[in-house]
Amino acid sequence: LKANPGVWRFGIRPGRSADIYRIDNVSSNRWNYAAAAAAAEAADAKQDIQHTVLVTGFGGATIFPLVSKRPGREKDDVLQSSDADSTGSTASKGKTGSGIWGKIKGSLGGDSNSGGNSDVVSGDGRPHFDVFAVASGHLYERLMSIMMLSVLNSTESSVKFWLIENFLSPSFKAFVPQMAEEFGFDYEFVTYKWPHWLHHETEKQRTIWGYKILFLDVLFPLNLDRVIFVDADQIVRADLQELADMDLHGAPYGYTPFCDDRPEIDGYRFWKQGWWKDHLRGKPYHISALFVVDLKRFRQMAAGDRMRGQYQALSRDGGSLANLDQDLPNNMQHIVPIHSLPQEWLWCETWCSDGGLKRAKTIDLCNNPMTKEPKLERARRLLPEWEVFDKQVANFSRTLALRGRHEGAQIADAEAVNIDQPLPAAKAKESSSDEPPAHENVHEEL
Repeated sequence: LKANPGVWRFGIRPGRSADIYRIDNVSSNRWNYAAAAAAAEAADAKQDIQHTVLVTGFGGATIFPLVSKRPGREKDDVLQSSDADSTGSTASKGKTGSGIWGKIKGSLGGDSNSGGNSDVVSGDGRPHFDVFAVASGHLYERLMSIMMLSVLNSTESSVKFWLIENFLSPSFKAFVPQMAEEFGFDYEFVTYKWPHWLHHETEKQRTIWGYKILFLDVLFPLNLDRVIFVDADQIVRADLQELADMDLHGAPYGYTPFCDDRPEIDGYRFWKQGWWKDHLRGKPYHISALFVVDLKRFRQMAAGDRMRGQYQALSRDGGSLANLDQDLPNNMQHIVPIHSLPQEWLWCETWCSDGGLKRAKTIDLCNNPMTKEPKLERARRLLPEWEVFDKQVANFSRTLALRGRHEGAQIADAEAVNIDQPLPAAKAKESSSDEPPAHENVHEEL
């Protein structure tokens, strides 16, 4: 939550949590149990205590809240209603206007059956959807620019891109506003400080994967219903409005399963053997390069808290969560269900048969551990539009440089960012052998 200096009201958002819990005390230096107990004893069961938080600088404020259950609600489970709705009958789901679940839906601004956001429109009356992306380094910033143009080229809807600011270069952050003005999209940079109590990753790539999946409930404003994650190195050929409107059948998010129709890569499909095969119990293992999140449903079932809890339990083991952004949601799909998107929503040459390319709605430039073909060569060979978009971005960047409006000339020159540059040592190790690697060496990038 971004907050400017000042006096802020602090409370529990209306909904089931506020029906069951209340905040008894908020202190700026320690947990004040005595004050909390006195406040709880004096307060009416239904009367909320008003709390204020003083933020005196841009560094934020650390607070120590104490909460308790309201009298008569001591045995109530804040997650029970959400879970029941996820697994309940169709008849029970139809009764959205009464009972506690109806109150929750009403307080959140409508029904939350994961049926899409087709009623979301822009200021000019067009349908609208939101895309979330992350990139680090000039290489992936260039790829992300191309991805963004492919999204815009495939839709008549208005689009807003949410870009994680933590890893972007200053030159790219200066370039995006100019690009938005030229190509007609909205954007917002989002940032979030990794919680001090949550296990910290030491590798930058794993930190990026963590930001991609661990904070979906807190990265975006509460009035944003859905967001679609698209990998920086993807080309989009279909209208993502279709994905934004898709019924997720009660799941908080939808992912595409890995293809299984390229037999020569079978030795790398770790999820079809050993622990993963037993754990999945017939469910598919999904790729994390594209997914759609129903943020209302995600928050209602406390999916973010559950995922952070599971991450905290598993991440200290070096043998767990090797592919953090994929392993965690796939590991938890018995608790936080995944709606499997139709296979055509993501095609990758490494895993998918050649015949699927014509039907593909998005194409990911996955690395191939067998051929080790550079991404630039693969993009030019498979995707004629990739070079068109690349030149479009490059020409625009050159124009800005000539105008003196943008210093990020590295985006303009097709040779300035070497897409075929050698992999870093850690990544090179992953692809150093033609033998099928252990699970810890396989990621959706392969």
